[in-house]
Amino acid sequence: MTENRRKSIGIFIGLLLFFLGMFAVYGVGVYNDSEQYITMHIHREPLYPLFLAFFRLLAGESAGLTWAVIAQNILAACSIFFVVEYLQKRFQLNVFGELVLVALELMPHLITRYVSSLHIFLENSIMSEALCIPLFNFFVLFTLRMMFEGKKADIVWSLVFAYLLSMTRGQMMTTILLWMVVLGIKLILAKKYRKMVIPVLAVLCVFGLRSLSVHTYNYFVTGYFMGNTYGQVNTLTNVIYACDEEDGEVFAEGSRERIFFDQFYEQADSKGFNYKYAGNTMKEQTEYLEACHDSLKYEVLEANMSAYYFGLGQVDYYMQSSMSDEMAGKMLKGLLPECFGQWLYQYLLLCRYGFIRSIAVVHPLINWVAAGIYLFAAGMAVWMLWKHKKGQAACMMGLAFLFIAANVCATSLTIMCLSRYMIYGFSLFYMALFLLWTEWIRNRRKKA
Repeated sequence: MTENRRKSIGIFIGLLLFFLGMFAVYGVGVYNDSEQYITMHIHREPLYPLFLAFFRLLAGESAGLTWAVIAQNILAACSIFFVVEYLQKRFQLNVFGELVLVALELMPHLITRYVSSLHIFLENSIMSEALCIPLFNFFVLFTLRMMFEGKKADIVWSLVFAYLLSMTRGQMMTTILLWMVVLGIKLILAKKYRKMVIPVLAVLCVFGLRSLSVHTYNYFVTGYFMGNTYGQVNTLTNVIYACDEEDGEVFAEGSRERIFFDQFYEQADSKGFNYKYAGNTMKEQTEYLEACHDSLKYEVLEANMSAYYFGLGQVDYYMQSSMSDEMAGKMLKGLLPECFGQWLYQYLLLCRYGFIRSIAVVHPLINWVAAGIYLFAAGMAVWMLWKHKKGQAACMMGLAFLFIAANVCATSLTIMCLSRYMIYGFSLFYMALFLLWTEWIRNRRKKA
């Protein structure tokens, strides 16, 4: 057995021991959202509930979750191993460099357990992030292979994992668009302009397949051929937060939309769930919105909509949920133009925290450090491309920037940018930064 082979086996065993050791110490984590995945709730994407159902079918209701969590940890270890091994070979790293990449891949798991407010080890949790993180690692692996090698198999597998990610968390639909952008850039650089239609058609097909998959899943679970609900209610929550009382005048007096708005605004105002009650600084305003979002959604919007639609009689939960989402969509069309300026300001506040949490933790001092790291990374990538004609690490950094921007901007549209929603880009960004630094050091040594 070669030394390189022994090293690879050692790293893989080390990763397995780490993840299974964390499982042995902390066990299965069941949280507020867990029940929705277990019961295949209409608000949740299909893949993770099906993942849990598979293990409950194999091992029974009591042991199924335990085996699902064990599988999550093994899958996380495997995904990290394959990404790191590929980067080690691609960038010809020594053992120290490869171990740095392993450490960077483990950081999101340690941050969410020991630094963030969640204090949970994600791979032990019954939450979709536990499956989404390994799937994202595989997406990154095949996307990098697509960028650097351009093999058809890698192009297909990258899109397959983007589809699986979108079926696990709605925010990850951005990876489908990211796949199209990356492939489109490759085609433009290769001057294959006629083939630009291929990624566009592929994305349209995948979005269509995703919609059909979700509708079919919900039909077998609920009896209704429908998509996941409450996405528009989520978006309306932040719009209501940004509204003034006169904004409701966009709806006709006595219309159901106007009645709902008056109820929402009056109750939100009485509870302080409005931008007017936030502080003066950006920090106070952002954290106030984050603190208000769930309370405004559940205590005001959902409470009033549920009471009305259930009051119609012969309306079950799925019908109520669908009608609430439809009404939220109608109200969004009317209200958003009226409060757009204030809503956009609140949206940018959420994005600001999202960009910080993608690579760091929010703190008055660390926030500026995070901004400096972004500028340094961007500058270094441009320098390596322009001065040294070194493109691989710079392209990887470009991928990291594209994903972080897409993830932050998409998530901020519907909810707030909590650490567990933002953590996906952390390792990708810092691995790209480390590889940029490695390339720069090598160039310095060659010149010396």
